[in-house]
Amino acid sequence: MTRPPSCVYVTHLVAPKHGSTPAECEDAVVVLPDRSHDEMLREPLTVGVCDGATESALAKDWAALLARTVAEEAMGLPDLLKPGAEFEQFAATVVDRWDPWLAQYTKERVEDGRPLKWYEHTKLAEGAFATLLAVRVDPDAEPRADADAADDGEPTLGWRWRAAALGDSCLFHLRDDRLLEAFPVKSAADFGTVPDLFGSRNHDAALLAERTRFLQGDCLPGDRLLLATDALAAWYLSAPDRLAAVRELLEFSGPDDLDRFGDWLNGLRERQQLRNDDVAVVRIDFEGR
Repeated sequence: MTRPPSCVYVTHLVAPKHGSTPAECEDAVVVLPDRSHDEMLREPLTVGVCDGATESALAKDWAALLARTVAEEAMGLPDLLKPGAEFEQFAATVVDRWDPWLAQYTKERVEDGRPLKWYEHTKLAEGAFATLLAVRVDPDAEPRADADAADDGEPTLGWRWRAAALGDSCLFHLRDDRLLEAFPVKSAADFGTVPDLFGSRNHDAALLAERTRFLQGDCLPGDRLLLATDALAAWYLSAPDRLAAVRELLEFSGPDDLDRFGDWLNGLRERQQLRNDDVAVVRIDFEGR
């Protein structure tokens, strides 16, 4: 009898740049199902990670809407995160949600006695922008030919992941805390100052899909996936000792560690090892038995 898939532990941390408040943070993370961070999961999960572009108006709100929508849509559509019509439909859907959201925001500003200024209208007409990283993780339906056997000789089912990325928020697949896969950016030198971005007024869904990169992979018990926005991703890829770097990062395992995590980030910034930017990281651990 084949063992059920290993459990998955997932948690995330989001911290603003030094000098900013949490309310000003333009990185957004949505993990579904929305459970307590210390629960183990055996069902599919989806994650949206988005980094709002500071130069655009309401970037943090667009990042939040984009992350929420992709996580929700990918949960209902297992094949969303691969090239094809389903991803294009998602792109069209999320862009169509922006104007109703903006209309409600504008209405609330008027009701609060803070109507939009003329220059805000001008900036909002240009749209909001963010990077997009989306991941769906599914348990295997049956063991693969290369699946490891448990102590009793029965194979343990693994997991499969699919990812879509537009921009420079990154996924890292680790085994024994060593890097197996970096997506979509492979090295620190590949980070640019103007990454591809998902625009709230880009109604060309086919173009958005064309610019998006897709990848899939397999995970075994003991593997990890790390999802990170650009500043932390660049720090990891540029680390002289990546194994030591990832083990530093793994010291922070959940929301209770947020203050320590912020202090650690500020230490890296003071040593000029980390660019002063908002940071989001999602950690997915595949726990064997």
